[in-house]
Amino acid sequence: MNESTISDKKNKRQKGIASLVARSKKVCNSFLKNEYTYSDAEAVRELGLDSELIARLIEDYIQQIMRAIVSFEELLYELQSAKDAKKELDYTEFRDLAHKNLGVARNLRIKDAEMLLEELMKKDDLEYLFSCTEALYACTIVLNPECAYDALALIEVKSSF
Repeated sequence: MNESTISDKKNKRQKGIASLVARSKKVCNSFLKNEYTYSDAEAVRELGLDSELIARLIEDYIQQIMRAIVSFEELLYELQSAKDAKKELDYTEFRDLAHKNLGVARNLRIKDAEMLLEELMKKDDLEYLFSCTEALYACTIVLNPECAYDALALIEVKSSF
């Protein structure tokens, strides 16, 4: 690969990240009605871990939640199909996934994710749940745009197989 190709790929990545962040901030701010910015200070203080370790845990969380969002969407489509077929809706798997991810968000003191995951655990309105899932996706991108972009790229590659 020559320098021009590498530079073009870096520029494309940076533009992709910037676009993703701009769209995500709009979604987060409109859904949450405030501008929330994550700070690791609370997690560092309360968990007794250093900032570098918290940053690595945040990256792991982002990869985990991006995969979970794909599952949330699949489960929501299944629930919508059941609703359309006038069948009883079983939210168990959806809520279990939300609960699993809520624990991680709480441990890392990610307040917007906590709020959204709690909503996913409690509410039954499918349209609202889909909106919460979109907001969770957007807020996760804002948390660490480069990591989120890379996680999305990996999910895209894996889904193409």
